[in-house]
Amino acid sequence: MTAELVRGQNHPLDRTRVEIRITAGGPVVAGVTLGDEQGRLQGAEAVAHPGAPRRTGIEVPRQAAAEHRIAVDLDALPEAVHRVSVLLALPTGIGTLTTFGAAAAPSVAVTGLDGTHLADYTVTGLGAESAVVAVELYRRQDAWKVRAVGQGYADGLTAMLRDQGLAQAAELAAEIEQAVGLGHARAVPAPAPAAASRSERPERSAAGPAAAPTAQRPAPAPPTAADDLAASGTGAAGSGTAPKAAGSPASRGPVDYRHPARRSAPAPTGPAPAAPDGPPLPVAGDAAGWSMEERLYNQVWGMFEDLARSVAAYRSASDFAESRLEQELDRALADPRARLGTAADVARATARDKHATLVTQARAALDRDLGQLAAESEVVEPALPPAFARWDNPVWQGYHVPLERPMALRLGDLHLPEVLDLRIPMLVRLPLERGLWIDSGPDTYDRGGFLPEREYGRRELGSALTDGPPDEAELRRLATETAVAIAARLLAVHPAGEFAVQVIDPGGTAAPALAPLLESGVLAPPLPGAKGVSAVLEGLTRRVDLAQMAVRGRAADALPPDLDTAEQLLIVHDFPHGFDDRALTRLRYLADEGPAVGVHLMMVADRAQAREYGPVLDPLWRSLLRITPMPDAHLADPWVGHAWTYEPPLAPRGSQVVRQVLDRLAQARRAGQS
Repeated sequence: MTAELVRGQNHPLDRTRVEIRITAGGPVVAGVTLGDEQGRLQGAEAVAHPGAPRRTGIEVPRQAAAEHRIAVDLDALPEAVHRVSVLLALPTGIGTLTTFGAAAAPSVAVTGLDGTHLADYTVTGLGAESAVVAVELYRRQDAWKVRAVGQGYADGLTAMLRDQGLAQAAELAAEIEQAVGLGHARAVPAPAPAAASRSERPERSAAGPAAAPTAQRPAPAPPTAADDLAASGTGAAGSGTAPKAAGSPASRGPVDYRHPARRSAPAPTGPAPAAPDGPPLPVAGDAAGWSMEERLYNQVWGMFEDLARSVAAYRSASDFAESRLEQELDRALADPRARLGTAADVARATARDKHATLVTQARAALDRDLGQLAAESEVVEPALPPAFARWDNPVWQGYHVPLERPMALRLGDLHLPEVLDLRIPMLVRLPLERGLWIDSGPDTYDRGGFLPEREYGRRELGSALTDGPPDEAELRRLATETAVAIAARLLAVHPAGEFAVQVIDPGGTAAPALAPLLESGVLAPPLPGAKGVSAVLEGLTRRVDLAQMAVRGRAADALPPDLDTAEQLLIVHDFPHGFDDRALTRLRYLADEGPAVGVHLMMVADRAQAREYGPVLDPLWRSLLRITPMPDAHLADPWVGHAWTYEPPLAPRGSQVVRQVLDRLAQARRAGQS
């Protein structure tokens, strides 16, 4: 069954000898780059192009054409090659296309040698780009997969090659253009349309309309590398018997120069269709980056910035309208003689009309931006990898333990009161540079009343809540559930055995919320009382000390064999119960020194309960990133300083997705230990 890929999606390959078929809306240059694990090129010899069409395991066409076939033998590739990227570029001086957006979207099909389609991908969303990385075949644990990339470059072939780390990108791009030009000069041109003779002139008869003129027939497609391989093989292609052309002289019609076994793509009749009365449709991964994960990360941050600046512009315009209304009303009422009568009423009405017009214009501009961001969010959210996705994303249903750590993690959602239904993922880089503090105190919700966005957010949470501010018990329960959800996400996005969780719970009150971690076996039951606090802190302090000495002495191989080198997350619950002065000192030490060597802290605490320590704990609270178990507007963006409402990453009510993910992770851990 053929897999129809979208940008960023991958599909496993069940064979190593494949053919890549390309169809475009005009002549394009097809090439292949052979990259290492990071996608970097070792030199010009890692590029197969019309000037050097054959590399080990790869053969590409020698000319620019609307259709191409690329032969790929993955088993023949060198061991250092981990990524095979298929490149498309518009040639200079051949055809009328200068950008991919001016023609039909190119499509790429990965097939077997027998023609069986394995994966198809149409490269949509291109505009001013003149070069594009269409797909890539990549090696993962001795297995090959195909990924739909669709990364375009407006600066052409040079920018694309430079983006893959090739130092001599400009020289190689010029060499490719020269080779394409020479190949075009050597190619046999299509027959020029001659003056119509009597036998070729259209004739009207009762049988039907006139025959199509010769000039409207499609031009022949130039030969490709796959055609050369097929011609050298056995069977009909090599038997020396040429098939009879459909337009042979015997039929007394014009000669059809098309290959009988190839179908040419229809010539484009105009520019590619775009969104009606608006910008091009958004696509996932439409941002800079070396990998699709990095592109999605940058795209989410771009959406974050766009929303912040759009709302800032709207608020500024609204404030200006309010200020102008006040000034005009003051001027209208400044003269006591004009305060009464028709003139005063007209002046006030005019001022209010101007105010309404300015606000309406500002809102229309905001709604336009919000519509674009909402459309982009609808495309980006389904394409996010597990580390970036919400728990209700279908990607978690097909969860597999990853082989490498992601670059970032979703800690929740952010939104503004102007648009409550548009959530921006809150992504933080991994490894965590700061610890987390989940504030379980009710003081935040008692100040300033109950905001509308909090009420909206509460209805979206997985737990059932009553109207009005939550009580302390409910807040503590939600705070612990938030900690477990984040810990489960951190465990799930790391390879098996490379991340571990430890819990300090002196009173044992977190046991119900910790059930998913305990029952799956990814968390050992926490030790109760002050002894449990001391044992955990002593073990982690020892790990930080040894890791720091190994890093400073460059002696990582000298670590004791019993030391767990996996990254550690310490969840501290019911703080400061069970803590003495020594334990408090160790906790501050872990918060300051732990992140640099893979020990991270997550506090589930009410700051008011630690007031007896006074200012001693102020540095600890300041070093942690504060998040809340309830929607609360306390986070600010780095561009304009809006107060964003944070919403925790809880799973939908009644969902078993967290337990299912943890069970699969536990199975992978047991399989790795056996």
